[in-house]
Parts: sequence; C-alpha cells; structure tokens
Amino acid sequence: MRLGYYAHHHGSGHCRQIDKLAALLPAEARQQLTVFTSLTSDTYTFSAIDEAQVVRLPAEDERADDVLAGRAGQYWQPASLHYSPVGNSDIQQRSHKILDTIHQRHIDLMVVDVSVEVAMLCRAASVPYLYVRLPGIRDDEPHLNAFAGALALLAPYPRTLESAMTPDWLAKKTLYLDFINTEQRNAQTYRDFIKDLIQLTTDEEALSSMLEGKNTPTIVTVIKGYGGHQAIDAKLPELRQLLPYAFIISLGPIDEDKRHYVDIAAEVSDVTPFIEHSDYLLMACGLNAVAQAYDYATPLVVLPDDRPHQEQEVMAEALIAQGRALSWQQFNALMTANGIHKLSGETANQSTQTHSLSKPVSATLKQKSIPTAQAFMQSTAEYRTSKAWFEQWLLPQLTLKPER
Repeated sequence: MRLGYYAHHHGSGHCRQIDKLAALLPAEARQQLTVFTSLTSDTYTFSAIDEAQVVRLPAEDERADDVLAGRAGQYWQPASLHYSPVGNSDIQQRSHKILDTIHQRHIDLMVVDVSVEVAMLCRAASVPYLYVRLPGIRDDEPHLNAFAGALALLAPYPRTLESAMTPDWLAKKTLYLDFINTEQRNAQTYRDFIKDLIQLTTDEEALSSMLEGKNTPTIVTVIKGYGGHQAIDAKLPELRQLLPYAFIISLGPIDEDKRHYVDIAAEVSDVTPFIEHSDYLLMACGLNAVAQAYDYATPLVVLPDDRPHQEQEVMAEALIAQGRALSWQQFNALMTANGIHKLSGETANQSTQTHSLSKPVSATLKQKSIPTAQAFMQSTAEYRTSKAWFEQWLLPQLTLKPER
C-alpha cells in the first residue's frame, strides 16, 4: 500500500511524529510515503524522508475576500466541521492539491494528524483514512464525526494512559502505538554527564566538587519547548525558594529575568543525559516530551500547558494516576515533608530517593515501546490493497467491528 500522511501545522510535533513512524518502514515502502503539511521546510526538515515526498500546502487562514468567515455561527456553519470559510481560494487550492496528489500518486490510505476538515474531505471523496487521536477531551461533534468516519484511530501513547473519560467505543476502535522513540543512544555515565555540564557554565566550582564526589546536590532539570515556556518559567522563583541548595538546569527558552534562579540555562540537541541523571524533571506534558522521559526512572513533575481540549491536563492526570508523575502541589508537599529545602549534599540526594513514584524500567534499557508502532507501519507495507489490510490485519487488532 502507498501511504499518505497529513501533518498539522501547529508546532512541529505532527511532522516529527511521521518522521519517527517513517523510520520504522522498510526502505522501499518509505520511498512511497507522501507527507502533506503547510509547515515550511525552514520550520521543520524531515530526516527519514526526502523533500520530494513532502507536499507543502497553502495556508488555511481566513482571507479578506472570504464569502463567509471560518466560524460564521450556528446557522451558517456545518456542525461536522470546526473551521469552514466559504470562498477561500487557499483552502480550495489545498483541497485540490490533497485530492489530486492522492489520485496521481495512487495513495491507498491516508493518516490524518490532525484535522477534522481533512478527515471529512477524505471521507467525502471515499478515501480510506486513519485518524490520530491525541490526549484530551474531544467529545465535540466535529471530532466525533471524524472518529466515526475513520477506519480506525491511532493513539501515539500507551493504553495505560487512556483517560477514564474516553467513551468505550473510541477505545475499542483505537490502535495504541505506545510512545514512539526511534533514536537509540548509548547511555552516558554520571561522570561524563557532569563533565559535559562543566562546558555549559562559567561557574565550575560546584560541578568540579560533584565530579570529585565531594558534593552531590539534588539535580532538577526543567525542560521546555518553544510552544510556550512562560508558565514553567514563572515557577522558577518558587522552585529556587523550595530547593535553595539544588542544582537547577533549564533547557530550552527562558525569560531573561528568570536566568538567575537557575545554575545553567542552555539549549541542547539531546536531552537524554539530563533525563537519565537528574533527580527530578520539571516539564509540561507535550507528547514528544513525555515520550522521551516516560521509560526512564527519573521522577516527573508535570506542569501542563493550557492547550485546546485540555490535552496536556488529561495527560498529566493520567501520569499522576499511574504513579509515574507528581503534580506541582504534590512535589512541593513532598519536598517540604522530607525537609529537602533545608538540605544539601549527600543527605539531600538520599532524601530524593524516598519518593513513591513508579519506575518503569532501568534508564539503561533503550527499548522504547517501538514494537507496536513498528508492527503497524510494517503491516502497511505487506498488503497490496487497503481493503485486504483493513480486513486481514487491522480489524483483528480492534475490538469493534463494522456492520455488514
């Protein structure tokens, strides 16, 4: 089968997701993959596929010459769509480009990540599609229509993190891919980690003593992305007050007036050593960030961003319920109860080990739940038609069947 993948343009996470999935395809099948996105090549460059396989779509913003605005109100807008301007030439062009490419490249199956409007375009044109279902509360009519119109739903997270609020039929129609991490990196020793930290700071004294084993303060790494970091930065003064003797590292963007609350502020290409050797990780709940940290033993302290459909809040609640993460309030109470805010050195480091969080696997184990996603991607390369794949591979994976 030939696959098409629509990657939404809000942030780079959707393009990154198909980049990871594409890496799981056999070489020949990977070359036949087509990705549709209105994200520019400057914003995201694919590593697993060639640019010739990417169809860059026109934007879908409202235009001054639209006949009707995208959200024109109850009596002017179909209930099955979130956003549907009328007379918008950009959307007309992108819709034509999607359908024309599907026809020209003989695409058998589309994966929509995510857009109710693209899903309905596929269904109206009789194109089989799968819909990526992100965390959060998506019980509005447009989403439910997109879910119902799909052959199945793909969840890029483990079944154990499914929200209790998810309707039974949605869970039954969902193929859970688990977290997808395709990069296999060698574990770094704590000593080498500290050596690398020395290169990131002008104050080498504290790190040198850590390297010599004379002082091992609690290490807290704060991980932020470019989708929004102000809410986490706002917690840095409170974090420093709570843990005055901790070694605090900020990765990603940071407000200038918050730099003095951390020991190191840096941007790095690989956060893995920080995940592996920190005592705590303070982070939001974006899928890619959680996927990177989930299988490590390091406790997570989650500060979900305010996102549509409460997607990060729901993910945070699931992680906390599973015992894999602490809320900020729980973390604050734990630190205060253990007296860590008064401690430094070896005693503080030992106290951090009294937490009650789950530790899924050893940090040195690098098998990151690839098999489910890999089986899915490879199955699409093994069948010649979407009908055979749907009936012989996909349906046996689900617990919901269509009527005949």
